[in-house]
Amino acid sequence: MHQNLSRALLGLSLIAVAGNFRTLAADQPQWGQAWSRNMVSDEKGLPDSFDPKTSRNIKWATKLGTETHSTPVIAGGRVYIGTNNGEPRDPKHQGDRGVLMCFEEKTGNFLWQLIVPKRSEDPYFDWPKSGTASPATVEGDRVYVVSNRGEVICLDARGMANGNDGPYRDEAAHMTAPTNSNVPPKPVAGAEINPQPLVPPADGKLLEPGLLDADILWVFDLVAVAGIWPHDAAHGSILIHGNHLYLNTGTGVDNTHKRIRKPDAPSLVVLDRNTGRLIARDDERIGPNIFHNTWSSPSLGEVNGRPLIFFCGGNGVVYAFETVTDPSPSPLPVGRGEGGQSPGEGKISTLKKFWSFDFDPTAPKTEVHKYNTNRRESPSNIYGFPVFHGNRVYVAGGGDIWWGKNEAWLKCIDATKTGDITTNGLVWSYPLEKHVLSTPAVHDGLVFIADCGRTFHCVDAATGKQHWTYEIKGEVWASPYVADGKVYLGTRSGAFYVFAASREKKVLFESELGSQISATTTAANGVLYVATMSHLYAVQTR
Repeated sequence: MHQNLSRALLGLSLIAVAGNFRTLAADQPQWGQAWSRNMVSDEKGLPDSFDPKTSRNIKWATKLGTETHSTPVIAGGRVYIGTNNGEPRDPKHQGDRGVLMCFEEKTGNFLWQLIVPKRSEDPYFDWPKSGTASPATVEGDRVYVVSNRGEVICLDARGMANGNDGPYRDEAAHMTAPTNSNVPPKPVAGAEINPQPLVPPADGKLLEPGLLDADILWVFDLVAVAGIWPHDAAHGSILIHGNHLYLNTGTGVDNTHKRIRKPDAPSLVVLDRNTGRLIARDDERIGPNIFHNTWSSPSLGEVNGRPLIFFCGGNGVVYAFETVTDPSPSPLPVGRGEGGQSPGEGKISTLKKFWSFDFDPTAPKTEVHKYNTNRRESPSNIYGFPVFHGNRVYVAGGGDIWWGKNEAWLKCIDATKTGDITTNGLVWSYPLEKHVLSTPAVHDGLVFIADCGRTFHCVDAATGKQHWTYEIKGEVWASPYVADGKVYLGTRSGAFYVFAASREKKVLFESELGSQISATTTAANGVLYVATMSHLYAVQTR
């Protein structure tokens, strides 16, 4: 009887362990935690070191392009990452392109890619060699991504393997670049050069889609339909809530960096996830005070039973908007092509503001572009996500890395307030060393953030008091990522660090990967994904 009881208890223990493992090992279908955007993961058993040269703890590795600014996303047995076409996977696609690559999660085998021609009217519309900088967001068999041309594209996760699913059938025209597109003209500052739609080559010869190409389901052109002005590189991580997609538009300055061509363009839009129809936008008149661009993507949190969308505008203001509750509009007619809808077609709602917080209230508020290249006085802007955690929003921002002042801060905002909460919503403010592009990681009462002053910070989440700092090699464009009691971080010098996620400073690992790192490390299903400019490594304890 005692033996039978022991076997039964052992069986229950094994079931419990297996169940616990399943809850900890999961996909990472978007950049950051759903949907707080916190840079943390519940994954366990991750390595604290690896070595690509000896293959220690390397499950697989694969080549990307020559510039990779996108963070890997893992869902449904596939890994997605944006890059450029510096190392063509398919000989029919030559020249500078934006690329979203899809790999098999288990083996790293290449499955398919989305190829998007560059905008060639002005290099400031779509910076050469920057590729697809936006990470994908995956739900079921649908992959959503913002292309280098400023298009929101919905893709079939299986690519062309199951045929060309409609309603979109124009993949050939969409992947074929215009004649001479690989030789963009030199920018003429202030010239009346407007972004143009993608036009197939004059000879009418189109590339034929194959099994290595993406299957597009719909396309929404933020430039043609939402009326934005693209600048440098389109960068946005799409947030899904119900039937809706929320995303920053990427609207910004022109090539003079002193003029806003589209002051009435939205900074935050909402699309129907099934059709790509534009159904809502902000109406906060953010445009005139955008200092550089709108690169911060939205997050979501529930405050006192109310779901709110948190968003950082290019004017340095943090907003909370109510979510869209209206029923989704009827589907688009089958076969509707580029753009998804005509300008003005269908009712477009206005997002209702719940609160606003001026991140830098003493900064200039008018004629903001007079302060370009002023490293002592300028407006602030925000690149990373606003992170929601425990009814608070954590935001890192400050002077623009290319055009603004050196000052930068990590700030904590009380998300339960209403109205203009610039004064009464600030919980604490912590000064950073210099410009910041990172998103904070909030874990176990601590906030981890890295800046471009080559400093890594550990801050108390409740009080904003510093626990410790560490001098790192290189500027940081990626975000720190907390998983399995460790913090993973790569830098633009190619240095890679692993810290203990604790109140005591402890460096577990430091290595040089030999290539710049823009991407945030990601963990999914017991594997760590580290992307450099040229390679993607799947890292697993072996």
